[in-house]
Amino acid sequence: MANFYNDNPDLKHHLTHPLMQRIIELKERNFSDAEKYDYAPLNFDDAMDSYEKVLEIAGEISGDIVAPNAESVDHEGPHVVDGHVEYAEGTKKNLDALVKAGLMGISLPRRYNGLNFSLVPYIMAADMVSRADAGFVNIWGLQDCAETIYEFADEDQRCRFLPRVCAGETMAMDLTEPDAGSDLQAVMLKATPDEENGCWRLNGVKRFITNGDGHIALVLARSEDGTHDGRGLSMFIYDKNDGGVTVRRIENKMGIKGSPTCELVFKNAKAELCGSRKLGLIKYVMALMNGARLGIAAQSVGVSEAAYREALSYARDRKQFGKAIIEFPAVFEMLSVMKAKLDASRSLLYETTRFVDMYKTWEDIERERKLDKEEKAEMKYYSKLADAFTPLAKGMGSEYCNQNAYDSVQVHGGSGFMKDYACERIYRDARITSIYEGTTQLQVVAAIRHVTTGTYLNRMNEYAQMEIAEAYKPLRDKLVELTAVYSSAVEKVTSAKDSEYLDMMARRLVEMAGNIIMSYLLILDATRNESFDASARVYFNMAQAEVLKHASFIDKFEIDSIKYYKKA
Repeated sequence: MANFYNDNPDLKHHLTHPLMQRIIELKERNFSDAEKYDYAPLNFDDAMDSYEKVLEIAGEISGDIVAPNAESVDHEGPHVVDGHVEYAEGTKKNLDALVKAGLMGISLPRRYNGLNFSLVPYIMAADMVSRADAGFVNIWGLQDCAETIYEFADEDQRCRFLPRVCAGETMAMDLTEPDAGSDLQAVMLKATPDEENGCWRLNGVKRFITNGDGHIALVLARSEDGTHDGRGLSMFIYDKNDGGVTVRRIENKMGIKGSPTCELVFKNAKAELCGSRKLGLIKYVMALMNGARLGIAAQSVGVSEAAYREALSYARDRKQFGKAIIEFPAVFEMLSVMKAKLDASRSLLYETTRFVDMYKTWEDIERERKLDKEEKAEMKYYSKLADAFTPLAKGMGSEYCNQNAYDSVQVHGGSGFMKDYACERIYRDARITSIYEGTTQLQVVAAIRHVTTGTYLNRMNEYAQMEIAEAYKPLRDKLVELTAVYSSAVEKVTSAKDSEYLDMMARRLVEMAGNIIMSYLLILDATRNESFDASARVYFNMAQAEVLKHASFIDKFEIDSIKYYKKA
């Protein structure tokens, strides 16, 4: 009996972070729901007990059902039948198990039949499901689209759609088109008002749509005639029960084979407006994408976990020259770096999730009552941190995911190239994490303004003031020095007042910030739990080298040499 929650004490470490009490008390409105719902918690300890029980169930399903089905799902995959998606048999079993366990609508309010959980246990469940099968989490995990309906739809729409998600119906977000990938301003799917029937009609094509045949979809479409930019786009809710959308084909992908990536044809499909016209891209998709990026960060951590465990197990069992290969420095050094990257990306993931939890909960409270000055300030503080940390968690987490998957195959040697070993599938699955929901390069674009405005620097300084164990004060002092190196590099680049130069150095500056921040997080983790000691020290050594490398490059780089890069 495998349980992906119980076999990983790192998850409980992050679940019991000190900020969780504040998050839960706000989320539960001081536990007032206990008067209305017999399953609502009475206090903080009761809530944490509920979180753990649900995570144990998610861990058991991930370990006993989803993971054993992963190979067959990878081989069988979904297929199109009469214009609709038919999941692989293993996918159907996975979904059935999670729905029956009540693991849909985890973070939605109880009045819509949700569990009203913090985002932390939801992201933790996604972490575990991703470890089991990265492709399947793209079906189950798209329930976070329901958050967008909750935030921006009217109450009638919430009451009609959200209970269906909690009951097990799947979702999709239909954004990209053949000529509109990352540039969503180019979306041309046409939305036309049907005044006679009190709805809208959608016509056109969408491409690369994850779980495109889901029961409920959020669709970005052009509602304003004569427009060609983001101001002419609105968000719509499409209900599969109304028909009008056909799956033209499922893409034949490198990895995440169990996840149906669809090309969709809309023919006079009935839909209804979500929120206000013209705000589809400007407001709603931005919120939707931030949630999706957090989900991909969780997927990246789960895949990293799977890759590391496969490599570690193989290195312990495989013998060469009379001993297990884990005893060779070239191998144990590789494994230690894999573990450090995994722990660092997970720490960043849950730090980011807590920030999102805090500001979203305050936003929700603000819908109920006016916030006072201190409450508004706290909401604004966490909103800025969430905005800064989300692209960092997605960008660096997905890159580490790819690196760990690569190294897992490398530890296996020739065997890792064979489909007999899970690391081959994990390697293929990992590759997409740094591409979809915004490539790593686009995450840098989102993150760089927090470099130039000082968000990351301010947070580094806050971490430097936090209480840590005596053993880590020498590392903390070195991180303070590295922070000064980072600050100098930022000053050098920004003082040139050359946008092209800034864009070219952006990746290095963002990575420097990420390396320093994750080093601080691991030191704080190790202060609370000594099991993180090795990762904190290994990651610091790696981060120090990376920060100094980037700083040296920036220091010696001459702006005039950009012209040579353009010729390459």
